[in-house]
Amino acid sequence: MDKVYNHKDVEEKIYKEWEEKGYFKPEVNPNGKPYTIILPPPNANGALHFGHAMFTVEDILIRYHRMLGDAALWFPGTDHAGIETQFVFEKKLKLEGKSRLDYDQETLYKMIWEYVEDHRGGIQNQLRKLGFSLDWSREKYTLDKDITKLVYKTFKKMFDEGLIYRDYRLVNYCTVDGTSFSDLEVAHEERQAPLYYIKYGSLVLATTRPETKFGDTAVAVNPDDKRYKQYIGQEIDIETVLGKAKIKVIADESVDPNFGTGVVKITPAHDFADFETGKRHHLSMKQVIDFDGKLNQHAGKFAGLFVKQARKAIVEEMQQKELIEKIDENYVTRLNLCYKCKSVLEPLPKEQWFMRVDKLKKEAIEVVKEGKIRIFPKNFENIYFQWLENLRDWNISRQIVWGIRIPAWKNKKTGEWVVTEGEAPKGEEWEQDTDTFDTWFSSSQWPYVTLQTTKPGDFEKFYPTSVMETAYDILKAWVSRMVMMSMYRTGKIPFKNVLFHGIVNDPYGKKMSKSKGNVVNPLELVEQYGADAVRFALVYGNATGNDQSLSYPKLDAARKFTNKLWNIGRFIEMKRQVNNGELLKHEKHENDKKMIQEIEKLIGDITKYIDNYQFNFAAERLYEFIWHEFADVYIEDVKNRLDENSYTILYTLYAILLQLLHPFMPFVTEEIYKRLGAKESIMVSAWPK
Repeated sequence: MDKVYNHKDVEEKIYKEWEEKGYFKPEVNPNGKPYTIILPPPNANGALHFGHAMFTVEDILIRYHRMLGDAALWFPGTDHAGIETQFVFEKKLKLEGKSRLDYDQETLYKMIWEYVEDHRGGIQNQLRKLGFSLDWSREKYTLDKDITKLVYKTFKKMFDEGLIYRDYRLVNYCTVDGTSFSDLEVAHEERQAPLYYIKYGSLVLATTRPETKFGDTAVAVNPDDKRYKQYIGQEIDIETVLGKAKIKVIADESVDPNFGTGVVKITPAHDFADFETGKRHHLSMKQVIDFDGKLNQHAGKFAGLFVKQARKAIVEEMQQKELIEKIDENYVTRLNLCYKCKSVLEPLPKEQWFMRVDKLKKEAIEVVKEGKIRIFPKNFENIYFQWLENLRDWNISRQIVWGIRIPAWKNKKTGEWVVTEGEAPKGEEWEQDTDTFDTWFSSSQWPYVTLQTTKPGDFEKFYPTSVMETAYDILKAWVSRMVMMSMYRTGKIPFKNVLFHGIVNDPYGKKMSKSKGNVVNPLELVEQYGADAVRFALVYGNATGNDQSLSYPKLDAARKFTNKLWNIGRFIEMKRQVNNGELLKHEKHENDKKMIQEIEKLIGDITKYIDNYQFNFAAERLYEFIWHEFADVYIEDVKNRLDENSYTILYTLYAILLQLLHPFMPFVTEEIYKRLGAKESIMVSAWPK
């Protein structure tokens, strides 16, 4: 063995050998008990980030269960990531002086497809560099034709059963990105904004959005507010910047008497609460802001202005006409922002496809409460329950071209809608919906559509899967929806356990983001420290589900630990003696007996820790034991009495330690194991008992 371990000489070579020999396939243990993890699919056009590096946890579990003799399947795939990918591509177009609006739907889709295909292989190679033992022979993509076909079937089935419907309702709309978003994709931010007290005839009301006044169809007061009893049900004359008008005063319990003056304007087309009020009182809807973010013809001379421009111009004119009583400049309001471009989202009325969730969410809650699905750490259960209990019908339409186009056709003559499993209805009078599915709609079906479209028998053998391991920040968007959709389509849970890992922040505890310029590429750390050190540092000292800060001292310590392992192996190789590996037939020194007992206890501890998802305890225990008890104490003792017996015991115990450590540090353990004369890969050796 070389004097110094060099990960650059080892990792690529070993991974290639593992893959060529089929060790990543569950067929390596054909008679083993099925154990399945489906990889949360990374974006097909993306690059590795630290969220992906945390898939180390999944690899630990897969390697451990493979060594237990299970038919362990770690299923890989990539996600087309609709909005994310189109957003990235549009930024590329912008740099070229172009826009998505320069192309028709088919051309733009083809351009994005080619862009993604050019980048798609990158993420797989990056995952390989971290030693992830995924069965690449089964890899799937969310836009594979067989996957798309099953997504269409789900949509058709739900439509036929009344779970999918089309409705004209308010949606969160980004006028910059040109699409609607579900509630989950909305970022929230508190900002200081002027609160305008506007005169409405004999009443005064407060609003932060005077530009939407052209869409007002009523003003409302609380029915118990004595100040305004005489106005309820009356029409009042008001002065506007466009002339005189009349507006009705209604009573609604949703009005807070303590907000502003206790009088509010009702604009059903531009406010979610007002939309609901409008439905209760049968108010008309009057859209004054268009999908390009500009005011329309209902705004008169202010038509064509963007919202901010219009607000400024309208306020100035209202002040000139003395229609503003006062302005509170210190008011703080909560804004809904586009999570991608951070533009203020507009509540706009649009006809969309919605999914009824009441029945689905009830079943998803029950399977967790009944213990059929267990969530780790357990404290995330409450977040899961709260989200589902408050979940509203899901808007699954997106006004983007990149994704699975909705298989619904509208009759140009009658306005009738027809839903199919992807095939177009006969006749020229049918026109397909231009919208695509929300990416979460297709990815929520990932656990079963993947296994139903690979090798025959996979679904029957590997479903339900064993563990869904992912970051806690997609509990709502993805995990809860996978449970809902899988229960609906298969009648079975999608996974037995859910395991959440935390976020890796920068060394100062700040979230990594490109805009902050604090993103650290994990592959650069792999290049510098080695994949084993990066993996070990990610789990060492960090409890499951907790966030952590990237620690260079921990990375350095993990690299030194790698070298320590190598040096132990080098010492054993240098002292190589006759060794038949039959430990029990040799006489044992008292210190050998003691070490054997301690390692037997260590095997039990590490097994228990991994079974309970306590990877940090396992890593810490292995580190302390190997470095301090085995190397510093036991090896120093054996040096003074080295013979055939003591060498055999030392060699055998060290091989056991390598096996225990292998799921955490696969490359260095494999290399040492082979260098010491093992006939098989450590990856397919049996877990010590």
